[in-house]
Amino acid sequence: MADCLFCRIARQEIPAKIVFEDPQVVAFEDINPQAPSHILVIPRKHLATFNDVEAGDEGLLGHMLLVARGIARDKGLHEKGYRLVANTLEGAGQSVFHIHVHLLGGRRFAWPPG
Repeated sequence: MADCLFCRIARQEIPAKIVFEDPQVVAFEDINPQAPSHILVIPRKHLATFNDVEAGDEGLLGHMLLVARGIARDKGLHEKGYRLVANTLEGAGQSVFHIHVHLLGGRRFAWPPG
């Protein structure tokens, strides 16, 4: 989608603090961090919500999680813990309609969230 904020970040039309990218995904720092480390991992393929994921997208979704794990390791979050969050639709807190995984770390988290 041409005017999608995250698609534009992936195409580097909008600046972002990119921490990882490859042909499938881009990871960048959240502009409104909710933890000392708050990275968004997005696919380059536009999928508005997780409701739009289809058979055939399993590899992409798995890759997103492996990238998040790798970033957590690189940032030293893997030793004390980190949280991965994916919101779907407004009622769950999704504000940008391009699927993404939040990687949060660097502080203690409560349960249940939200």
